[in-house]
Amino acid sequence: MIERREFITLLGGAAAWPLAARAQQREPMRRIGFLTSQAAHDPLSQAWMAALLQGLQDLGWTVGRNVRIDYRWGATDGELKRRYAAELVALAPDVIVTTGDSNTGPVQQASRTVPIVFAQVPDPVAAGFVASLSRPGGNATGFTNFEYGMSGKWPELLKQIAPHATRVAVLRDPTVPGGIGELGAIQAVAPALGLDSAPIDVRNAAEIENAMAEFARTPNGALIVLPNGLALVHRELIIALAARHRLPAVYPIAFS
Repeated sequence: MIERREFITLLGGAAAWPLAARAQQREPMRRIGFLTSQAAHDPLSQAWMAALLQGLQDLGWTVGRNVRIDYRWGATDGELKRRYAAELVALAPDVIVTTGDSNTGPVQQASRTVPIVFAQVPDPVAAGFVASLSRPGGNATGFTNFEYGMSGKWPELLKQIAPHATRVAVLRDPTVPGGIGELGAIQAVAPALGLDSAPIDVRNAAEIENAMAEFARTPNGALIVLPNGLALVHRELIIALAARHRLPAVYPIAFS
């Protein structure tokens, strides 16, 4: 026979079961915005998203259960980046993830309160995203994958693979702040290697084709591609043009 005290305890526990179930059902849904220049079907995009989703999963966040992600793919020009940034901010997310400074800037301009986590930003301090590397402050933090001193190694590598080169075109997106420091590091070491370096500013595929064809008309040329979203989006085109025009090239990452 169940004693009175045991019965009350059992009854109280049973009454709490529906409450516990409802509490689990009402687990708050967090919202993440994601802005990148790459297309959704790009293998790089798929690899990045797989890593992000795995990291979230490891921390107990599952898409559809307690978190949702709003994607904005293919932000390849300034106007589209600003529009996508405004759209994501309007969704009132808990955090926005960005790739590259050309996407981070528009998001921070759209909001100084929504937390931002960036990746692949060469110099977040010079770009104005954070106050310092040790104390970012503000609403942005993240990861940097390049240091400007590394850019000075690219002409050295180029000279090793193409000793005959005397001219080097530095392919860059002029809207990316980090490109200024990278170009400066290249131009600081190029003369000692017998290289005449000059930037080629491009903003789309047509400009890339025209600029590389024009540069290749003079012999002994070579190419250095700076890291930015534009170069990643059009990497297959750049590789094909470098091969067509016989331009030895150094890329910031493995573009294959």
